[in-house]
Amino acid sequence: MEFMGDRATLLETERFAQPHAGSAVNAVDAVITVDVPDRMDDNVDAAVTAVTAEASDVSGVSDIPELTAGLAAAAAFPSSVCEGGEPDTEGTESIDAAEAVEKAGFEARHRRAAEAGDAASMSVLGALLLRRGDLDGAEPHLRAATAEGDRAAANNLGVLLHQRGYPDEAAGWWRIAAVAGSAAAAHALGRHYRERGDEPAAEYWLRQSAEQGHALGAYALADLLEHRSDVGAERWLRAAAEQGHREAAYRLARALERRAADEIRRSGDAGLLRGEPATGARLPAQGARPEAAASRDKGPRAGAGSPPDAAGEPGRAARRETGASGREPRVPYGTESRAVSVPRARRGDAGGRQDRADRTAARADRTDQTGRAVRAPRAEESADGERPSELAEAEQWYRQAAARGHRRAALHLGAILERRGELKEAGQWYLSAAKDGEARAACALGFLLKDAGDEESAAVWWLRAAQDGDGNAANALGALHAARGEQQTAERWYRAAMDAGDVNGAYNLGLLCAAQDRLSQAEQWYRRAAYAGHREAANALAVLLLQAGDAVGAEPWFSKAAEAGSVDAAFNLGILYVGRDDDRTALRWYERAAAAGHTEAALQVGIAQLRDGDEQSAEGHLRLAAGSGSAEAAFRLAALLDARQPPPGPPALGEPVAEKSECEEWYERAAEQGHRRAQVRVGMLAAARGDASEAARWYREAAEAGSRSGAFNLGLLLAREGGEREAALWWTRAARAGHGRAALRLALLAARRGELKDGQRWCARAVELGPAEVAERAARLREALLQELTA
Repeated sequence: MEFMGDRATLLETERFAQPHAGSAVNAVDAVITVDVPDRMDDNVDAAVTAVTAEASDVSGVSDIPELTAGLAAAAAFPSSVCEGGEPDTEGTESIDAAEAVEKAGFEARHRRAAEAGDAASMSVLGALLLRRGDLDGAEPHLRAATAEGDRAAANNLGVLLHQRGYPDEAAGWWRIAAVAGSAAAAHALGRHYRERGDEPAAEYWLRQSAEQGHALGAYALADLLEHRSDVGAERWLRAAAEQGHREAAYRLARALERRAADEIRRSGDAGLLRGEPATGARLPAQGARPEAAASRDKGPRAGAGSPPDAAGEPGRAARRETGASGREPRVPYGTESRAVSVPRARRGDAGGRQDRADRTAARADRTDQTGRAVRAPRAEESADGERPSELAEAEQWYRQAAARGHRRAALHLGAILERRGELKEAGQWYLSAAKDGEARAACALGFLLKDAGDEESAAVWWLRAAQDGDGNAANALGALHAARGEQQTAERWYRAAMDAGDVNGAYNLGLLCAAQDRLSQAEQWYRRAAYAGHREAANALAVLLLQAGDAVGAEPWFSKAAEAGSVDAAFNLGILYVGRDDDRTALRWYERAAAAGHTEAALQVGIAQLRDGDEQSAEGHLRLAAGSGSAEAAFRLAALLDARQPPPGPPALGEPVAEKSECEEWYERAAEQGHRRAQVRVGMLAAARGDASEAARWYREAAEAGSRSGAFNLGLLLAREGGEREAALWWTRAARAGHGRAALRLALLAARRGELKDGQRWCARAVELGPAEVAERAARLREALLQELTA
């Protein structure tokens, strides 16, 4: 039973005088007051037995040192723990035997003294028996000591009566002891009044206890004030923490961390806020490139470990989920490709290491029922790179609480260290918390091991966490098995995650069903997750409805997901409005997605601004998209920069080769990503430098990827070097793909060879394809060939 120390109130009898400083009672006043949870819920770790002897002048009392040492030994809790968190049992048998002998002798001495009428020994003996659970044996000794004016006995008698189920009588004795100066009794009485709902009386007695330096009193007072949103709560949390109260240290750290995060949000420094990656379903657009769509994964997959959703659990941050890579840029307003990106599996918390750590920290205090709708602040650094003092202090308090065995503090500390890249120490704290039964720490540890490449060990910890009801770990296991192609096992774990209250489980089940073309079931799971507030599920549901031709039903889900913070949904709304020729509304959604870091949306905004003549703004958005890996953005940025610089003149004899310009570097970046127009442009720049082999390499890559211009230019280069036969092959490919100049070249080549009919055929093709200059020349050549044939 928890010794709350609260229940009824008896009238003050004023029988007890304040004990003088030399009284042995001071040494035992708080022996029985046990450090118990100051909260009644499961969210607060209980502190364990606290033996807090009040200060006293022991001069003239010969047996006080022995008394105090004996009580400490009697109240001691085994604390010999090795580094790994397991008890150090070496030599414990002999130590236990010695302690047993010492305790037996200690009790025997005080029993003899109590029988001789010594009030202090009666109090000590009653305390020992009470701790042992011998209520019948303790009560007469405590009552006798109380009758002699022993303050500690009055407090402990209240504890005994509370255990027997007499709270009103217990409160009476606590009041007597508290009036006599017992901080422990004042704490118990304050707790009693709070349980009764009498907060003014509770605050009075808890404040009496706290002001006397009682850690539990300070913590209980802080809890009461915090419940009322009183700013004075932090002062008492700090007081309790400074005396070693681990739950107070943990809650103080949480308060400091939240305040620092709020300040960062108010400052608007986006660099200190970590959101989740934009990885949801994308709206299929007309004219999507087959090759772009094929490059996407076709079903649920484990995240790349960026991002899950953890909104914040400590730890691992939750790790890990997914990042969409290699997205094809979508050129707005129907000018170029619009690729399709499929939904990705979520493990509950996903993303990069820092994002996962943020989410793990957030999950330690609350379960994110919306999947990834909550963004956790990354608050370990200030804008100038210095760590804010509040965050540094929060880390110190987490460390103190964790060192005293507080599991959630160890979890948060691990998350902080993980964000900072100190993975080894982070793993140690996760391991410590996981061994103490913290499922979220086990899950976080699994993500760390996964990142380190130890997938099997990661699965062991995820399994342990999932069996303890951690939905995030169950999702991680589901993603792991899905990546291995074990669909049935993956589905089982996703269902377990859902049963554990993790809405990502329903979302992942939708992804799994969609990958297997079980679309009706996928829709059901998406709806279930979307109704629970999962924004990416709402986006995926909208995509599914749109693919089924229900644009009217899809739009509300896109809007709901976008308003909840889904970057992909905002982008998809932009595509939806483009299809309705509502470019203004489309641009508004693109801008919203681009502001959240969406690569393709930034590209769309940049192209729209180029069309409107705003090159400066366009350059900023194109740089953002190009820097995030968009080949189309890199090409357009290079073209923008290229247009600003004067055309290079022919190099002078002996002139050193100039360094590559910025625009050429962007062309090359786009070319290396497979952008055909960029490859042609890089080939042209190389040819201008006189580097024929480099030019041929890029032309060939572009031509083999289907570029007409690449094939034509490669033919020109080969023809100049005498490879006319191979050149004709590339020109033929280009002409058949619609390149008019290539057709004209083939006509001229046929005319030189005397192949007049082939020449006429290619002339006709060139006239058909154009442009005007080519068509005019081809027409004249065709007429000449006709005259030659009829001559």
